[in-house]
Amino acid sequence: MLRFLPARWATFLLLCLMALAGTANAQEAPCPQWNETQARHALDRLQTRIATWDHAYYRQGRRLVDDGVYDAAKRRQAHWRSCFGFAPSSPPATEPISDVPLTHPIPQTGLNKADDRQAMADWLQHHAAHALWIQPKVDGVAITLVYRQGELTAAISRGDGERGQNWLAKARRIDAIPKRLSDAPARVVLQGELYLRRPGHIQSEDGTAGARAAVVGLMARERLTTQAAATIGLFVWDWPDGPASMLARLERLAGWGLTDSREYTRPADSLAGVAEQRQHWYRHELPFATDGVVVRQGQRPAPRTWQAEPPDWAIAWKHPAQRSLALVTAIEFSIGRTGRITPVAHLAPIELNDRTVSRVSLGSLAHWRELDVRPGDQVSIHLAGMIIPQVDEVTLAAIPRPELSAPSTEDYHELSCLTLGDGCRQQFLARLTWLSSDQGLDMPGIAEGSWRILVEGGLVDDLLDWMTLDIVTLKALPGVGARRAQQWHATFQADLRQAPLTWLRALGLPPVPSDALLDARGHVDLAQLRQRNSPEWQRQPGIGETRAAQLMQFFHHPTIDALLSRLTERGLLR
Repeated sequence: MLRFLPARWATFLLLCLMALAGTANAQEAPCPQWNETQARHALDRLQTRIATWDHAYYRQGRRLVDDGVYDAAKRRQAHWRSCFGFAPSSPPATEPISDVPLTHPIPQTGLNKADDRQAMADWLQHHAAHALWIQPKVDGVAITLVYRQGELTAAISRGDGERGQNWLAKARRIDAIPKRLSDAPARVVLQGELYLRRPGHIQSEDGTAGARAAVVGLMARERLTTQAAATIGLFVWDWPDGPASMLARLERLAGWGLTDSREYTRPADSLAGVAEQRQHWYRHELPFATDGVVVRQGQRPAPRTWQAEPPDWAIAWKHPAQRSLALVTAIEFSIGRTGRITPVAHLAPIELNDRTVSRVSLGSLAHWRELDVRPGDQVSIHLAGMIIPQVDEVTLAAIPRPELSAPSTEDYHELSCLTLGDGCRQQFLARLTWLSSDQGLDMPGIAEGSWRILVEGGLVDDLLDWMTLDIVTLKALPGVGARRAQQWHATFQADLRQAPLTWLRALGLPPVPSDALLDARGHVDLAQLRQRNSPEWQRQPGIGETRAAQLMQFFHHPTIDALLSRLTERGLLR
């Protein structure tokens, strides 16, 4: 029995989700510390959401969530059930069973999934003694075809793997399904996938785009027209009672006109080979949509032993997830150099497109409030442009909602935190980082980490304190030895000789054309710039009313004025 630590519901939900969310392999996560009531409550909420997705996908052919989100939710569900000793959930029926269902002569087994590259490597190592083969995981609807004395006598939808609908009338209208097999054994049972024909389909670019839903819709029609039937293809992924050799099965299938099986079944001799083939099928043309690959043994147990559940001798490895479900562990409000406040969600790490994501920007405060993302939420994440992680929505909200207090936009702006004061650490560090960047004074080797050491050491409280630091003082800082102290000092002294325009930009001057700051002789005259009023600024090229107001505020701000005076005293400005 797991020990329960009394806590508020928000804490309880956060702990439980942290145990699962975002990990590539949920089985390795620790079990949440719940009592039975809490565990059932969490599972019921998750199960309700999964059931909604299942109903839409299997009964209506609609995909409400990306595969990555769905798979992550199913991993959480299985892990929680295992943690608390609850019975495993039953697999959903893939479509409504008719009043008079047909029994599959050999059950359709389904597939386990490798959650990541390591899981695939483990499976391959465990099955290394067998000849292994890789096929695309075609995104369509499963079907069983039965031939007796070479004649097509049954076509059964997958259903629950044991029983399914009678699709024989529709199957006889689909040209991709042979109506007769020449020189065939007395009975032939084929298992495969009806797919929507998509010549030139590239999965990484085109996605599934409703391919499965289209086939579901066609097969649900009362009558399948000849034109509609011509859009349906067939990929046979197994012949359970066929020859023992995979090569023999493939050659025989090709002889019956089922050439997809031979063309898209390859030997799987190593993890590198499997990964390469997976990427190839993901990024190159195929005649159908896919959602991953399947690796299977060439030889399997006798068909009479098969059950309507995933076997050990085959496994699916999905394409790199473009979306997944992630746990929000914290919300940070990042304050930039100009005072812009950016909410950032910290995540339990997840894999997206084969890369690890642990942070995601939530854009503006307004967008964060619209999404209403809080710690403990499970959120759907995708990669925009295959690179930038973004939150789609809160998929499962923490209950009750944790309270969060965002910084006030009135406290942070273009001229706030010019010195290190209360609540200013983030923006002040951002200002220093800008100052030393190539957009400011271009100080090689001086970045945010350097400034952090100087600020934490109490040596830098305003934007120019570094100018007076000596080597002895720098060397006394924790983690800064003699060599680094000498490098920093040399950089600081070298950057004292900068053009006046460079100094102004480094201190945060609003962006304006250089010509607007120069006098008739091409020099920067601070006295003249301080005296300009708004109409005079607006007479300069490229400066409007808003920018003029910003320039007036900059040159009349007391802290900026003091900094400029210090530079003037050193002869760096005049």
